[in-house]
Amino acid sequence: MLSFSFLSEENLKAATASYRVGSNSDTMNFGLRMVSEPDQAPIHSITLFVALLCACILIGHLLEKHRWINESITALAIGLCTGTLILLTTQGRSSHILLFDEQLFFIYLLPPIIFNAGFQVKKKQFFRNFMTIMLFGAVGTLISFTIISLGTAQLFKKLDIGFLDTVDYLGLGAIFSATDSVCTLQVLDQEETPLLYSLVFGEGVVNDATSVVLFNAILRFDLSHITSSSAIHLLGNFFYLFGASTALGIAVGLISAYIIKKLYFGRHSTDREVALMILMAYLSYIMAELFNLSGILTVFFCGILMSHYTWHNVSESSRVTTKHAFATMSFISEIFIFLYVGMDALDIEKWKIVSKSPGKSIGVSSILLGLVLVGRAASIFPLCFISNLTKKSQSDKIGFKQQIVIWWAGLMRGAVSMALAYNQFTRSGHTQLQENAIMITSTITVVLFSTVVFGLLTKPLISFLLPRKHTMLPSDLTNLKLLNLPLLANGQDSESDMNGDHIPRPVSLRMLLTTPSHTVHHFWRKFDDSFMRPVFGGRGFTAHVHDSPPERIIH
Repeated sequence: MLSFSFLSEENLKAATASYRVGSNSDTMNFGLRMVSEPDQAPIHSITLFVALLCACILIGHLLEKHRWINESITALAIGLCTGTLILLTTQGRSSHILLFDEQLFFIYLLPPIIFNAGFQVKKKQFFRNFMTIMLFGAVGTLISFTIISLGTAQLFKKLDIGFLDTVDYLGLGAIFSATDSVCTLQVLDQEETPLLYSLVFGEGVVNDATSVVLFNAILRFDLSHITSSSAIHLLGNFFYLFGASTALGIAVGLISAYIIKKLYFGRHSTDREVALMILMAYLSYIMAELFNLSGILTVFFCGILMSHYTWHNVSESSRVTTKHAFATMSFISEIFIFLYVGMDALDIEKWKIVSKSPGKSIGVSSILLGLVLVGRAASIFPLCFISNLTKKSQSDKIGFKQQIVIWWAGLMRGAVSMALAYNQFTRSGHTQLQENAIMITSTITVVLFSTVVFGLLTKPLISFLLPRKHTMLPSDLTNLKLLNLPLLANGQDSESDMNGDHIPRPVSLRMLLTTPSHTVHHFWRKFDDSFMRPVFGGRGFTAHVHDSPPERIIH
């Protein structure tokens, strides 16, 4: 079983020397030998790391008015500074207080982030643009994967960096196809640009899932001799993982909704229903990993289903608790990851190996960054053109400036790329091979450069391409709603109608011809109201659940 160990500097060498790989299994055992004060050493490391997490939150809060400096960049900067101090105090032996384990990332840190993304997603916008999101997230990732894999296979041979086989080149394609659009999402205004925000957000989640599914599918197959049949088998396995993972997430979400709706946990204990929601959300991810499926896709769609059905079946206090609990766990996980990435960027073990050939390391990093730019452009702009061909309304089409923003949002690389790179090229964070060390340090370089440089340029770029509109008076907003509601509603009940504010809508033959009332979303709403919500609950189909009664005071 893979473990995650906090290290004291005195015991770093002992811990490094003690990891071993079992001969009869795929599991790795990572031991930690304590020379002195065995109970205190890990406590000191944990205390320091938690203090650094608190510092990231406080500094990020103070810099909140500068929206181009987000918590990710803050955590990276603090991690770099802390790593530098540790290097100085240990005389160059180490730069961090813990050793990376990719399983910690995939089992404990990633699930809260992805689940909260599905739980908080604006479902109406997400599913209204679902085909475009899947086009960017799945097909676009495959295009980027192909370009990066072929590019590295051709260009790395000229650098003579060492032996890399076909699996390594395909692995690099999957590693650097995983995007991180956090910086762009923090700058975009969801109310002003709902279409753009929905596309960037949805594509980011689907992209991560596609990259991980690709990576896992590559590791399963013997690709030493690629034939047409093996390629078809690989593609079929990819679509199987995609569909089965989605179905599992939907099933767990519906089961949780049915259980809470029928058993009414809110009548007796808010704690129980909150605990059940959290545990079933995590169960969906673990079950996907158990069945060798994509946990990212599973927990994302589980989050969507739980927010659509389960969340409306619990008491009011449980709704507030779960909403903030999921957001908080996601927030802490993101800061944890970027803080470690900043500290690990100065890992002296890998840089000593790479320092023997600095020119190769710079060349590899430059090639990877260039392929990321080219692969992203080759996937976004042609797919935007195809998407626009299917749109009849001009307002639904993606303009050229919006295409540039979508392209830019996918240039940054983050924690998923780091975790996949460690999985491919290290054993418990260690490597002694030059080619593997170059791959790890180049991944760190690309992640740092793209996150910091591209992240800092995101706000000025978006401000230049999409300047904020002037603030309108309330009367202007009312007139705008009267004019646009028939077009925006598209045969659906608007939020104002749900709240009881029935706004008169002008009717014309042109509107009926250009805005069809029988859309896919319209038929889904009818099916959902007639069959799904009566069984699984949801907004308007669940009786009001009172909060837990106060405890009795015994006199």
